[in-house]
Amino acid sequence: MTDTEIKKLKAGTKPYQRSDGDGLYLWVTVKGGKSWRWNYRFDNKEKTITYGLYPDVPLALARERHYEARKSRAAGIDPMAMRSEEKLAKKVGLENSFESIARKWLAHWRTNKSPRHVDGTVRRLEADIFPAIGARPIAHIEVMDLVRVARNIESRGASEAAARALGVCGQIFRFAAANGYAQRNPASEIRPSDVLKPVKAVNYARIDEKELPELLTKIEVYQGTHITRLAMKLLALTFVRTGELIGAKWSEFDLDNARWNIGAERMKMRTPHIVPLSKQALEVLKLLQVLSGNSEWLFPGAYRSKKPMSNNTILKALERMGYKGRMTGHGFRGLASTILHEQGVNHDHIELQLAHSPRNEVSAAYNHALYLGPRAKMMQDWADYLDAGLKNSKISSS
Repeated sequence: MTDTEIKKLKAGTKPYQRSDGDGLYLWVTVKGGKSWRWNYRFDNKEKTITYGLYPDVPLALARERHYEARKSRAAGIDPMAMRSEEKLAKKVGLENSFESIARKWLAHWRTNKSPRHVDGTVRRLEADIFPAIGARPIAHIEVMDLVRVARNIESRGASEAAARALGVCGQIFRFAAANGYAQRNPASEIRPSDVLKPVKAVNYARIDEKELPELLTKIEVYQGTHITRLAMKLLALTFVRTGELIGAKWSEFDLDNARWNIGAERMKMRTPHIVPLSKQALEVLKLLQVLSGNSEWLFPGAYRSKKPMSNNTILKALERMGYKGRMTGHGFRGLASTILHEQGVNHDHIELQLAHSPRNEVSAAYNHALYLGPRAKMMQDWADYLDAGLKNSKISSS
């Protein structure tokens, strides 16, 4: 609609509505009054939220309020309840909001924590928790509010991040109770297993994030063949499946455009896949060109150069470095997924890069090329993250 069209709307013999799109509509009464409304479902209940009367609330403002309300519902928050909580927060003062108390907890908690741990916690709060409950008075937050926060995080495939979010909330509420900001800790009344779906056990061993810098350092000084060392580096940088890595052919690479184009026949999901290449990945490939540029394969076998290296080559190399039963080639995928989700990277971008994306939503020919710009930035940020960890790492003497 336009303002001109709205002004022309006249009263009828009974109330009627005119749609503006995305569920927003203007309700016109028999007396000619006009109010902005949206009908939506929340917790299996039909609800109607109003955004104000026209022209007191012009079209642009109505659309802005509607956008914020839809964003709240998408985050698992009832827009009407959110508005009530915001009014209450203004009445009792923002100094007792969840976010304000969480910031005080952060200042208290971070004293003996590593910068990386602190940054990850802050990102988790700012990306997943503050938008949902940050403005609400901490004393008014209930168990189901925390359940909605956790399930919303889980819905994007980040089960570990959802469980950690509940843990962080529990620490904040304990701090609030100890310092007189709240009377109870609703997070203590539930466990992640009570509200989150069980995660299917995966047989791929992987180290913890805190152990990754040491592993990267050990790869740098690996005493085996250069081909194997570079294979592990490229696996860490691209987090493709091990089979996709060892079967890589030089014909798949477009180095000028920093892209690795893997054909559908080589992918688990049987659809083509694009891997944007970071500057660090391109450096690895330049070294590999010297070693295997005359071969069809990036990683030719040590004894059968007309075939790629064995499936077990990387696994055995990790075992020789002391990671038997603790890390596999596939483990780099799990590490990347967990860390990128915790850093607040868009879930769809991560899943597409992992080639986990559901294939029934869009055609395979289109799907593999989605979000290439953001994915390229994500891959460069990931490579920079690995570089930072490598520079700060120290190999354990054990």
